[in-house]
Amino acid sequence: MMADFGPDAMFVAGGTDLYPNMKRRQQTPKTVISIARLRELCQVRGDREKGMAIGSSVSLTDLCNHSVVNRDYPFVAAAARLISTPILRNMGTIGGNLLLDTRCNYYDQNYEWRKSINFCMKKDGDICWVAPSSPKCWAVQSSDLAPLMVAIGAKLTLVSANGERLVDAADLYNNDGIQYLNKRPDELLTEIHLAPRNGTRAIYKKLRRRGSFDFPVLGVAASLDFASDGTVLDAKLVLGGVAPAPIEVIEARQALIGAPLDPERISAAAEACFVKARPLDNTDFVMGWRKQMARPFVARALEELRAQL
Repeated sequence: MMADFGPDAMFVAGGTDLYPNMKRRQQTPKTVISIARLRELCQVRGDREKGMAIGSSVSLTDLCNHSVVNRDYPFVAAAARLISTPILRNMGTIGGNLLLDTRCNYYDQNYEWRKSINFCMKKDGDICWVAPSSPKCWAVQSSDLAPLMVAIGAKLTLVSANGERLVDAADLYNNDGIQYLNKRPDELLTEIHLAPRNGTRAIYKKLRRRGSFDFPVLGVAASLDFASDGTVLDAKLVLGGVAPAPIEVIEARQALIGAPLDPERISAAAEACFVKARPLDNTDFVMGWRKQMARPFVARALEELRAQL
């Protein structure tokens, strides 16, 4: 069907992102193809020993409640519980959250409001109102699961009439608010593949105004591998909600590897993330405060991982 209808068609599962965008005329597909009832996309297979494959249409509620996910990949279920509200988690899917449209105060408005400012670069206009002199759109990547999937090295299966391909989660996202996905419109995300755990510990922390419903204005995902003596063998720290793509902080990784996770190392990693976080004034809260909050949120995430040893 997608091959027949071409670029004027879009896939939809839960619709919690696409349908509001269609109401605001941000996205205007002529044909909407529902994949919600494809059973193959609603399955969860595997465990921590073999790795896990999660169908892209698995609802966020089912992901939160799945017994094997909670046992073997509890950080995935915990991150999913932070998304939106219980009612919307009943509709929203893991695939939909990973492909979430980038967000911005100047973009996520009704048509009449956007028309009054002559629209914006992301839709119908020529200027990014967040940074008017910039040739780039700075709409923010606001998925809660995307930073975590990048941190744990998940892989994603994309399928089209031309075949299928497997991509790293880190390679799916572009640091561009308009072309934010390395995915063709005709490609369907079908599965999310989690590697065997082998002792990996991960966590996701979220900053938002309210305890539910709101999108993140800062997300911190951390994934660490430890030796038997507590030495950090590998580490990934990924920031969400501060740029058009999840941002991996390489300097934080370098600060942690090769030593125990002590307060000094935690402080160094938190400082590296603070330096890397460069939010703009296009979401909730003051952008300078959001940058400052990178320090305590990274520190809290790493302290909780250390407490699990």
